[in-house]
Amino acid sequence: MKPEEFIKAYEIALGTQNWKNIEPLISKSISVTFSNGTVHFGKNEVKTAFENNFIKIKNEEYIIDNVRWLRKEENFAVYLFDFFWTGIVNEKPVSGNGIGTSVLIKEDNHWKLLTEHLGRKSN
Repeated sequence: MKPEEFIKAYEIALGTQNWKNIEPLISKSISVTFSNGTVHFGKNEVKTAFENNFIKIKNEEYIIDNVRWLRKEENFAVYLFDFFWTGIVNEKPVSGNGIGTSVLIKEDNHWKLLTEHLGRKSN
């Protein structure tokens, strides 16, 4: 799998709202920062954070767009992206968007997400 293919696989896995589909794409040393500022370290914390989002946001659609590569090397890659999501919270349609930065590493001979930082877009 190439880094570009990883992004599509990750986007699809997130769309399933099932940790079992996401976990194989995640590094052992993962850290994720959500756009609300919360930071989660390690697979267990990240799993809990993702699963809490899945419970709160029903039928979520998540789109990664406008990917800009900063570096692509043999064992790591860094990219910036825009993200968009829609879903149902408390039986009402909701949506959001922002910007992100992700670092991928080769781990166990597969591309894995090492860190993801999601932020809000300025108006």
